[in-house]
Amino acid sequence: MATKQLPQIAILGAGIFVKTQYLPRLSEISHLFILKSIWSRTQESATAAVDIARKHFPQVETKWGDNGFDDIIHDGSIDAVAVVLAGQNQVDISLRLLKAGKHVLQEKPAASCTSELEAALSSYKSISSDAPGQLIWSVAENYRFEPGLVECKKLIAGIGKMMSVQVIIEGSMNSSNPYFSSSWRRNFTGGFILDMGVHFIAGLRMLVGCEIVSVSAMTSHVDLTLPPPDNISSVFHLENGCSGVFVMVVSSRSPKTLWRVVGLNGTLQVERGFQGQHGYLVCTLISVNGFHE
Repeated sequence: MATKQLPQIAILGAGIFVKTQYLPRLSEISHLFILKSIWSRTQESATAAVDIARKHFPQVETKWGDNGFDDIIHDGSIDAVAVVLAGQNQVDISLRLLKAGKHVLQEKPAASCTSELEAALSSYKSISSDAPGQLIWSVAENYRFEPGLVECKKLIAGIGKMMSVQVIIEGSMNSSNPYFSSSWRRNFTGGFILDMGVHFIAGLRMLVGCEIVSVSAMTSHVDLTLPPPDNISSVFHLENGCSGVFVMVVSSRSPKTLWRVVGLNGTLQVERGFQGQHGYLVCTLISVNGFHE
């Protein structure tokens, strides 16, 4: 029996998140793939990340600049690329990678306005229609694999037909946070709201099992140490006919997130950051003969 060949991936980006989150998590599943290369704009930055990665991926290559990016684009052995760059740059780069026949895991939001998003989706559909197989473009979807949300997904059917959904987030950001002075987030309209919020929306879509079809929102700017806006209140409508609210505030307090789905037969709730601790608290309240259990 032929040995199954492991997929090969590359990482574009060598910043804080790659070094403190991506590489440690990838090292835990290093038997499932080959990390072929890490790219950054500068040799110094790429080398620093590769030095960390080589503890678990000794063969990983250092790539930098335009030539290094072209090497990855034209490397037929690379099946997928994680794009972990400044939000402003990710869409164009992701589309170039997709056009080269590579799957893309894009860490940050795809666009800052509807017209940009529609143009990006149109390009993706065009590229996919010409590809021999289905190309995956996954944007900020890592929350689909969070244990608390996975458990909630198993329980959602028990509450019956959905009636209402609430997502309430207190995102933490202050001067002690390593991302507080991040230039791309400060130069991107609503940078912190988008950077954090996109992941919670991914969790919402996974929980309810359908897409959002319309949104109406109001924003404001309260904390002047952060770029505007720093809070958003919105109403959304789902494909399944249910409506809900999404409220997010960026502040200096400890982070806290709540997803709550009210159904005809009960309520399902998952809380992230319960009592200041990392982790999830999952609760269900089911109606039996008119009483809650």
